[in-house]
Amino acid sequence: MNPEEFRTAGHVLIDWIADFRTRLPDLPVQSDRRPGDVRAAFPESVPAVTAGIDELTSLLDSVVVPGMTHFQHPRYFGFFPSNAGLASVLGDLASSGLGGLGITWQSCPALTEVEEVVCDWMRRLVGLSSAWRGTIYDTASTGALVAMLCARERATGYGAAGKGWQGTGQGLTVYCTSHAHSSVTKAAALAGYGAAHVRFVDVDPVSFAMDPESLAKAIAQDTGAGFRPAMVVATVGTTGTTAIDPIARIAEVAGESGAWLHIDAALAGAAMLLDDYRHLWEGVEDSDSLTWNPHKWLGTALDASLFYVRDVDHLIRVMSTNPSYLRSAVDGEATQYRDWGIPLGRRFRALKLLFQLRLDGVESIKQRLRRDLAFTNLLLSLIHEASDWMVLAPVPLQTICVRHQPPGLDGEAVDAHTLRWVASINDSGRAFLTPAQLEGRWMVRVSLGSEATEWEDVEELWRIMKEAVAGALATSVVQNLDD
Repeated sequence: MNPEEFRTAGHVLIDWIADFRTRLPDLPVQSDRRPGDVRAAFPESVPAVTAGIDELTSLLDSVVVPGMTHFQHPRYFGFFPSNAGLASVLGDLASSGLGGLGITWQSCPALTEVEEVVCDWMRRLVGLSSAWRGTIYDTASTGALVAMLCARERATGYGAAGKGWQGTGQGLTVYCTSHAHSSVTKAAALAGYGAAHVRFVDVDPVSFAMDPESLAKAIAQDTGAGFRPAMVVATVGTTGTTAIDPIARIAEVAGESGAWLHIDAALAGAAMLLDDYRHLWEGVEDSDSLTWNPHKWLGTALDASLFYVRDVDHLIRVMSTNPSYLRSAVDGEATQYRDWGIPLGRRFRALKLLFQLRLDGVESIKQRLRRDLAFTNLLLSLIHEASDWMVLAPVPLQTICVRHQPPGLDGEAVDAHTLRWVASINDSGRAFLTPAQLEGRWMVRVSLGSEATEWEDVEELWRIMKEAVAGALATSVVQNLDD
């Protein structure tokens, strides 16, 4: 494809994307496809005859779109917000069109330095001090792994260059709560700590946040038993309930033991653009590393995860690679992001954030975040006013954990009822919610934050939820009569 052919096809594709976003509210939120349906729409081998752009956009309409659960839908309230704002989509297109490759500073000076600028802009926007420097990873899972490696190397005195952690004669331990993201335990396994050395610290029974005194007790017990506390992972906005771990006190405990403190604020980091929400991560300046994802609530197209550290020299020592063919005269003068993470090469991800910040503007992003928080409080009021509905956890951000509790039902019967009514909503395509377990029982998470959501969508969701509950109860009565 030459540039003129690209121009013609590109206009068609951009128009298609714009039309798709326009008609998205009329589409089912959840795909109704079964495993293998999408694959069956394709021939076994690539066709010998080339296709035109019209054929490919037709394929998008007939096969791809029906095979998607639409995170950009105004009645998507599942998992977490994962917006792909169109301003950032343009930045992603620019990145692919430029075709830059960030291996070294020399391979693309603009890629490196725009990333430095954007990371520093974001640092300032969320109120972090100049002690922090950042880079852009794909996801917070990568951030957790890199932090785990940094913690391991600090605890072992850079043992990777010798016998690894085995050379210390001590087991290295990691601390988090059972509400921490699953990437934490995965990272501990990949970094060589071993699942048996991950300690799940008790949480407050009301807030589900980490109990710092239980953390101190666990660290003291391990130290007394000959283990070496290496890392504490605290979460600002847990995946299940958006619980806020008390960072300031946790930082004190971690500091006393010498353990690395990593903060996972993947979702909640966006809220820190709002001055009145920064108290949620009070104490963050006493941590060692931090990750948060603009590709969630902020609205940047996936993938764009910010990773910040206070000790860049330590990060580089842990992650650097310096083969002869990558050495240059500017080493020591320019940032070499190849030494800041796991991949050698990197995409020009910073353009997505640059375009979003400059085309949408920071104030419009803040207004949307406040809109979502206001919608959450309004929906919360409706739920509190309704009979037989329970809010199961505090709501510090934009996620409400609910359960419908009919009189006379308890235990497994309520679990079955919960799964029945939420499945009926998702299967209908009218809205999308995520069921999850809390303390061993099923609940439903209502996570607001889709860029396209308006108040009428939230009101419609509440009507749909009440209808689904009534339908699930009627189905249960019929089944009981049949039995």
